[in-house]
Amino acid sequence: MARANRQGIRAGAVVVAAAAAVAVTVWGASTFVGPGHGTGQRPAHENVSRETGAPDGGAKNGAPSSLIPDGIAHASESGGNAVNITIDDGPDPQWTPKVLDVLKKYDVKATFCMIGPQAKAHPDLVKRVVAAGHRLCDHTMNHNTAMDKKPVAYQEQQILDAKKMIEDAAGGGAKVEYYRAPGGAFTPDSRRIAAANGMRPLGWNVDTKDFGKPGAATIVNAVKSEIGNGPTILFHDGGGNRSQTVEALDQVLDWLKDQGRPTGFPVRTAPDGS
Repeated sequence: MARANRQGIRAGAVVVAAAAAVAVTVWGASTFVGPGHGTGQRPAHENVSRETGAPDGGAKNGAPSSLIPDGIAHASESGGNAVNITIDDGPDPQWTPKVLDVLKKYDVKATFCMIGPQAKAHPDLVKRVVAAGHRLCDHTMNHNTAMDKKPVAYQEQQILDAKKMIEDAAGGGAKVEYYRAPGGAFTPDSRRIAAANGMRPLGWNVDTKDFGKPGAATIVNAVKSEIGNGPTILFHDGGGNRSQTVEALDQVLDWLKDQGRPTGFPVRTAPDGS
């Protein structure tokens, strides 16, 4: 009898968890969910994976792939003193082309972390990014910085729906190779889901805080002062006026060139060594 009661309780818990998992957030073209956007503030949980806070639930893709680790990457494939340039929250019809022009000027390749509906709305820009030799990164559907508090089913929907939108927009068999959690709100489940679908979880070492529009000089100084933390630098091409970012990116790439520091892509299949 006691065993039957325990089984009934467990079954009821599964039903409740499944009902909670159907919540969906609708994202607008200029709206981001959670702190960090529009205020210049970033949540405190950047680049960490929360072991608690996400309700239990089953993801369809339960095990990491054998090739893609689920550890958060920061190191560069190029090794040495190479730097990874990463660009978040686009594509944006005004600012992504300007960012691409700066990257082309210095012959630098970057990783573009895209919002699913933005990619769907601007497939021409996604195709341009791919054609220029840059890599694609999944930055979810809604940029919800409270992802680590959401059910696993919600996390999976946010990640996989965005991946499909980005790849559909890119066309030609292009693949999304990384997953970056909004605000760094990784969980063990989101990392596992990403890796099982061929995407390496991607962190950052240098937060330029360009989203807060502190001025180009401040953005450049953030890179120079924080580059000792590791090789992956975070910029934005979406979410608002990115004129300061474009100006700062030009100066940063010129400075990196003077420093003799090459650029590359974040590791995908290797353990993170940063």
